[in-house]
Amino acid sequence: MLKQQLNRFGRIGADLMLLIVTFFWGATFILVKDAIVKVGVFVFLIQRFIPAFVFLLIVCLVFRRPVTVQLIRRGIVLGTILFGAFAFQTIALLHTSASNTAFLTGLNVVLVPIVSAFIFRHAVTTHMKAGVLLAALGLFFLCTNGAWSFNRGDSLAGMCAVCVALHVMFTGAYARREDIYWLTTIQLGTVAIFSAGTAVMLGDGNDVITWHPDILRALIFCIVFATVFAYIVQTSMQRYTTPTHTALIFCMEPVFAVLFAYWMINEQWGLWRLIGAVLILAGMIISEASDVSCDIIEKTEHYGDMSREKA
Repeated sequence: MLKQQLNRFGRIGADLMLLIVTFFWGATFILVKDAIVKVGVFVFLIQRFIPAFVFLLIVCLVFRRPVTVQLIRRGIVLGTILFGAFAFQTIALLHTSASNTAFLTGLNVVLVPIVSAFIFRHAVTTHMKAGVLLAALGLFFLCTNGAWSFNRGDSLAGMCAVCVALHVMFTGAYARREDIYWLTTIQLGTVAIFSAGTAVMLGDGNDVITWHPDILRALIFCIVFATVFAYIVQTSMQRYTTPTHTALIFCMEPVFAVLFAYWMINEQWGLWRLIGAVLILAGMIISEASDVSCDIIEKTEHYGDMSREKA
């Protein structure tokens, strides 16, 4: 009984921490959008991920146990998938609108339970299915204002959604078996290496090692809150919650992004965005209700067993 209560509190705490991560990711949209105009996408990525990697590497070398070959392989897998998400999303923005990209990327919330059930045999409750559908509909209204026309860049945004879904699922699987600090460090280092290689191939190699003071604010925020803190928390908290639940919480990223856009640049919400945000929140609440229902059933069965034993 006590163990069940601790697991319940663990899930609630994990959800709250993941929501904080999503808050920071949503807050970076305006900062990053301004920064990549000045220095280029992959230059910004490498200057964001290398300091984060170096910091965590020092921490791991001093305080963590030695790394294993299996852990390195798994960290590289996560880093490769994460880089794929950034790359596909960035290239998609060159060919389609930001709203289409945000909507299609957010559709990983639909892919996660489907692929998770197929690959990892995870159970998906009726509440979770309803929550996923509501969140997907909410994303459509939030990101597109109820209107969407398909174009050639949308397929790339769809690939980004696949990468995000895979990253959520494999993070959940690996985090339960490996040291979360080393796992996070190696995946961030992998993203940095791929970003550097891409920047060099695109002819931006000199910019990688150039000091850009005009993006310092964006870099500091992204390194500290949206990278080091965010990926440590995601990797550790996914040990206590399901990939589907994680994906639903991550649907709040565009909601926070719209809120920050309203606060920083006075970008208006409109009725459709408000409806979308409400639907996403409803989806999260309905999904959470599945855990509450499971706990009630477990407690009922527990007290029923106790009553039979006393009788």
